[in-house]
Amino acid sequence: MAGVLYLVATPIGNFDDITHRALRVLKEADVIVMEERKPGARLLAHFGIADKVIETLNEHNEDQVTATIIQVLREGRTVALVSDAGTPVFADPGLQLVRRAIAAGVQVTPIPGASSIVPALVASGFPMEPFVFAGWLSPKRENRIKELREFVNEERTVVLLETPYRLEPVLRDISAVLGSERQVAIALNLTMPDEEILRGTAEELHRIAEARKLKGEFVIVIAGKRTSSRK
Repeated sequence: MAGVLYLVATPIGNFDDITHRALRVLKEADVIVMEERKPGARLLAHFGIADKVIETLNEHNEDQVTATIIQVLREGRTVALVSDAGTPVFADPGLQLVRRAIAAGVQVTPIPGASSIVPALVASGFPMEPFVFAGWLSPKRENRIKELREFVNEERTVVLLETPYRLEPVLRDISAVLGSERQVAIALNLTMPDEEILRGTAEELHRIAEARKLKGEFVIVIAGKRTSSRK
C-alpha cells in the first residue's frame, strides 16, 4: 500500500507560526524532503526533531530526487515535503513530485500554515476579490518590462514576489511601465521583528527603496488600474 506525501507549510520567519499539526507530521514522517538542507535543518533543530532521513529537492536535482521519493512512497513510507519557508510547491520546486505522486495513486495531503502572499495582500488595503498572483518577475530588465506590460490595463490586484536585492530596479520598472501614480504596497520581512509594510505610489516607494537601500524578503502588491484611478 502506497504511503502519503505531506506538503507541510513552515514558518516564513517567525518559528511561532508553525502549527501543531505540522510539527506532528514532521516528527512522524519517515522521510523529510527539503528545498535546501541548511534552512531545513535549522527548522528541525529548533523544534528538537532529530534522526530523520533527509533528502533535498530543488531546481538542480528535481528529476533524480523525484524518482527516489516516488519509490519511497510506493514502499508505503510517509514523506513530508517542506520548502525553505512557507507553503511548498507554491512558487517553489516540488510540482513534479506532486504530479508523479498523484499519477502513482499516492495520497497527497496539504498541511496548511504560514504564507507571505495572503498576509501581504490583506494588509495592503487593496481589493482582493479577485487578485492575480504573478510570482517572480524576470531578473533581466528587458523581459521584466514585457511582463509588466501585461498588467498595464489589469484591474485586479497583482501580487509579486521579489528577491532581497532587486526591489529598487523592480519598483523603478513598475513606475515606468504602469505609471508613477499606480498604488503599491510592499510587505518587508513579514512575521519578523523588523516587519514593515510600506504603501504609496510606485514613484514614492521607488524613492524610498533607493534612499534606504532596503534589503529583505519582499512581497509587492500592486493595485489594479481601476483602484489606482480612484485614489
